Amino acid sequence: MTGDAPPPDPAAWEPRDPTVPAPAAEGPPSPPDGPTPRNGRGRKARKPRSRRRRILHGLLAATTLGALLLLGTLVAGYLLVDIPAANATAVAQSNVFLYRDGSTLARSGDVDRENVSLARVPLTVQHAVFAAEERDFRDAPAVDPRAMLRATWNTLRGRGRQSGSTITQQYVKNYYLGQEQTLTRKAKEFFISLRVGHEKTKDEILEGYLNTSYFGRNAYGIQAAAHAYYGKNAKDLGIAEGAYLASLLNSPNAYDVATHPENRARALARWRYVLDGMVKEGWLTPAARDAATFPTPKPVRATAGLSGQRGYLVQAVEQYLDENGVVDEKTFAAGGFRVTTTLDPDRQQALADAVEERVTSRLDPARNPADRWVRVGGAAIDPATGDVVALYGGIDYTRQYVNNATRRDYQVGSTFKPFVLATALQHEARTQDGEPITPNTLYNGDNKRPVRGWTGAPYDPANEDDTNYGDITLRQATDQSVNAVYAQLAVDAGPARVRRTAVDLGLPTRTPDLTASPSIALGPATASVLDLTQAYATLANHGTHGTYTLVAKVTRDGTDLTLPRAKHPAPVQALGREAADTTTSVLRGVVDDGTGTAALTAGRPAAGKTGTAEDDKAAWFAGYTPDLAAVIAMMGQDPKTGRQLPLYGALGQRRINGGGAPAEIWGRFVRDALADTPPKDFDLQLMDGAEPPEPSASSPAGQGHEGPQHGPRGRGTTPNGGRGGQGQTPGQSPGQVPGQGPGHTRPGGPTHQEPPRPAPAPVPAEPAPQQPPRPAPDQPYTPYPPPTPDGPDTPGSPGMPDLPGTTPQPQQPPVSDPRWL
Repeated sequence: MTGDAPPPDPAAWEPRDPTVPAPAAEGPPSPPDGPTPRNGRGRKARKPRSRRRRILHGLLAATTLGALLLLGTLVAGYLLVDIPAANATAVAQSNVFLYRDGSTLARSGDVDRENVSLARVPLTVQHAVFAAEERDFRDAPAVDPRAMLRATWNTLRGRGRQSGSTITQQYVKNYYLGQEQTLTRKAKEFFISLRVGHEKTKDEILEGYLNTSYFGRNAYGIQAAAHAYYGKNAKDLGIAEGAYLASLLNSPNAYDVATHPENRARALARWRYVLDGMVKEGWLTPAARDAATFPTPKPVRATAGLSGQRGYLVQAVEQYLDENGVVDEKTFAAGGFRVTTTLDPDRQQALADAVEERVTSRLDPARNPADRWVRVGGAAIDPATGDVVALYGGIDYTRQYVNNATRRDYQVGSTFKPFVLATALQHEARTQDGEPITPNTLYNGDNKRPVRGWTGAPYDPANEDDTNYGDITLRQATDQSVNAVYAQLAVDAGPARVRRTAVDLGLPTRTPDLTASPSIALGPATASVLDLTQAYATLANHGTHGTYTLVAKVTRDGTDLTLPRAKHPAPVQALGREAADTTTSVLRGVVDDGTGTAALTAGRPAAGKTGTAEDDKAAWFAGYTPDLAAVIAMMGQDPKTGRQLPLYGALGQRRINGGGAPAEIWGRFVRDALADTPPKDFDLQLMDGAEPPEPSASSPAGQGHEGPQHGPRGRGTTPNGGRGGQGQTPGQSPGQVPGQGPGHTRPGGPTHQEPPRPAPAPVPAEPAPQQPPRPAPDQPYTPYPPPTPDGPDTPGSPGMPDLPGTTPQPQQPPVSDPRWL
């Protein structure tokens, strides 16, 4: 092939260095200058290994080494960790509860336990436990490393107590170790579980688990639980009953519908989850599943040592410790704890005496059947310290088991309205016409006036007795608790903001029916008496929210447990001081001239708000002095069925409202609780334009639609017991605004006069609509379809069904024992 070009030199095909510019002309690259590097054997030298390759090799070596170390650790742990003897907590110890002065409050902790063989536990009950806790128990290994790593990671990240345990691990924890959530205990649990899984059969492990698990009501083991909840032996449990007891393993306190009726929806969801799991695994037929009905457990029978108020106090303390992550209920039930509470024995007695004087001693079920429904709950907090100083849970823990101070299933009614006002003031909200909102801003208070500016479905709440108020100031609307005004104010302030304010002040985020809509202003939320006391204590403390507590100290075996206040010692300014103090100024008018004048018997400056639930099923008074915040609620409930009932006719009165017995209890309690403390006036910093008007000398007091049944001596009342409309009432001049009375000399206290200011434009007088008397609700609540909250604080809990927008009314089948409550 004469004339063809010679083949190129192989060295000329070396890859081009990317840092060297490309040759100008196309064609094969020119050979580099100088000779090609060669090694000692005459071969071309290799380039250094790439950096990426070196890193990969290093990672592979490290991974291999780590795996070998982990394997070695597992082998060493398995060989070195022996199965220990049963833990000492298997033997019951007492828990000791003390008042804050060190005197004994109560003792509790006797464990109810009776072991049974697995043969005496029905197979359906065993399957229910599998469906609830570990559906592949029979085939699964003793430990689940992935679940444990996930739980450990979540614990380290502060996401609360995490389990990640198999039935075998839970048995090991119950019988050999303890309930504390530490990495050391989890490591021991892992290795002991491996050995137990290797040395014991599945039946032995399951039997041990069923006999050591805590089911609530101080019952350890399936046999004790069957007696505690259904009064029968474990071998006689039915499918539905077994599924409910299996549900309790996840959270005994939360799912006991007798002690916490507000959690009935969650308990039902868990019970259905267990039954559905049994169907899915082939342990239960769909027909049998459909035929199952919820097996309501029997009433709780308390021990005699917890009679009176002691049982309620112990129950509230145990709930506080569990909900705040101090010690879980299973560990606490094992005993050995010494708890010093913040409760003051003198104030505790003063609260019980006030309830006895104003309610209990006046009950006559033979003459007034409604007296059988009456329940009372109360709580008091020192605003300066955040200490809960008194609680009233019911007439007797051994007769009415549900704690009326901590239950969350009754609407708070108009006691919620101050949170709406505080929100509007805090955020400098404006009316729909662009006017700045102050306590003296005029609103239209006509009955069933549709709210403006709301993009949801139309909403037009009714006022009490369908009263038309015309133009009325926010201060007057608060005194008279005008629903039409406050529904509009909620829209002007922003329902989501209102919800956040209530939570910031002290209501739990998961409070049922705390929905961001216009109806939030009327109080459909079902916070507890203690929850509401915390929120009002924050207002009393000028908007500063501390860490409220029932417990001052907890020790076990000489070791102090960490309390929430130690974790969060610094208080938080939940609401600006001027907004909080201006709200207090408005609430002073409710006590001085509005619906809460019965609270004047406290004999000192006070602020507060009355409230009534839908259909008069509950009546509230929430109030505070500079020294003490307290909330009192009367509730109506059937002692046999647990159904909420109206209080019409109770105490021999046509109806019960917040300005009646609840305010009377409040006044008597505060008077006695602060008997050794000189009266103190409020130190208020008001917002611009928020000064109260100068009182009119001719206006009577106590003329609110939610007013007291019997006001203090010398104060005018309307013929129907303090419920004035807008018409002229005795002692009221034509055109005069109701509820703008003079300063008053409180019984046993100093004279208090609001700072003078020009009076607002009077509301035109017009005859009140004539309607026949009817037992209408004091604060009618028009159900509103809950929209999607327009804020980031929508309630919810991962892994559990969210609380519904409207809590269903608990329906309890009749039981023969009237001590259900």
